[in-house]
Amino acid sequence: MTDTEVLKELIISKGLKLKYVAQYLGLSSYGLSMKINNEREFKTSEVAALCELLEIESLEVKEAIFFKQKDDFKSTLTDKEKKANKY
Repeated sequence: MTDTEVLKELIISKGLKLKYVAQYLGLSSYGLSMKINNEREFKTSEVAALCELLEIESLEVKEAIFFKQKDDFKSTLTDKEKKANKY
């Protein structure tokens, strides 16, 4: 799952437009939007190209942006439910 906010902020901070990024990846603007908003997954080659374009070299940063963990089941439970189910 992509960290949408961080990715968008990084693109903007580099002075890039989403349309340019989409063209760089060989995607339509709509296709890029779907991937940034987690409606579709980025391909490995797209992640690599984005990292090159955005000058992301740190593995930790790559993982934080492109492999953000979804909220798991436990995080959606109330405290009372957690105690009752011993989560």
